[in-house]
Amino acid sequence: MSQSLTFLGIESSCDDTAAAVVRLEGGTPRILSSVVAGQVALHAPYGGVVPEIAARAHAEKLDICVEQALAEAGVTLRALDGVAVTAGPGLIGGVMSGVMCAKGIAAGAGLPLVGVNHLAGHALTPQLSEGLGFPYLLLLVSGGHCQFLTVRGPEEFTRLGGTIDDAPGEAFDKTAKLLGLPQPGGPMVEAEAAMGDPKAVPFPRPLLDRPGCDMSFSGLKTALLRARDAVVAERGGLTRKARADLCAGFQAAVCDVLAEKSRRALAASPEVTAFAVAGGVAANRAIRARLEEVAARAGVRFAAPPLRLCTDNAAMIAWAGIQRFVAGHRDGMDLAARPRWPLDRAAPSMLGSGKKGAKA
Repeated sequence: MSQSLTFLGIESSCDDTAAAVVRLEGGTPRILSSVVAGQVALHAPYGGVVPEIAARAHAEKLDICVEQALAEAGVTLRALDGVAVTAGPGLIGGVMSGVMCAKGIAAGAGLPLVGVNHLAGHALTPQLSEGLGFPYLLLLVSGGHCQFLTVRGPEEFTRLGGTIDDAPGEAFDKTAKLLGLPQPGGPMVEAEAAMGDPKAVPFPRPLLDRPGCDMSFSGLKTALLRARDAVVAERGGLTRKARADLCAGFQAAVCDVLAEKSRRALAASPEVTAFAVAGGVAANRAIRARLEEVAARAGVRFAAPPLRLCTDNAAMIAWAGIQRFVAGHRDGMDLAARPRWPLDRAAPSMLGSGKKGAKA
């Protein structure tokens, strides 16, 4: 990638409306701007993301975010070489909003359009932020996904294992809801866990008794619900200390599962020289620390993006778009929004499939 390329990236797959400008020059990518408009306040009364509300908010904010990203980068549409947009997977209303916005910009400015897999954006973030070379082992861990991938190129992904039910981020969010904590649940559970005793309440470590790299987190939610009810029945309510202990125990269980499965994935990937983590849950400091220990024991480099690039953002979409563009990929005005889009298309679906294809 020796040529100079400047791309606008657009992301709207869930509840963050984002736009960014990334420039590749001399083989090195640089983030010129990254704008993210969150929707936490809109969804807080409902205890989770409401797809229709998210889609409407995206439609209202996308043009504003794009304008701000261009202004902060100090570039105009004429200075761009292309527009990259998340075309899936995600909440279909939000994905459609972003795709239509990108089509309008590309058509109006006469720019190439590149549709990007949201998961590929996360998977390639360690390259953008850490300069990581191929191949590397990636743990993609977020609100909707959790899988181990060997990343050999911008579009070469081999899945080694993943969750057979809930993703860790979803489990964190539901844990927060069960314990009366506000959303987003992940940061709140992490904050509470820092004040609790991880050994006070026993939690299971699902699938550690089975070989392989597959994971399960649904049972941890059930275990937490039962533990909460037992505490309430015994003490007549949920004290702050008891809630902190429940959070600490839950988080410790997730850490143990991810650490052991990461160890197995690294053992099955002798060709990699680095272990990277990406996705929203990668912002959890306790999880990062455990994974860094696993990488150190395996003798490989550990790479984790800065926290601002762990959660959904458009810089990762612009970067993934640049790589697809360099590889010769272009999309037309028939680019479709996709609710499902697995990275490893050769691997069997883990979460079931339907008329729209495999979920993950």
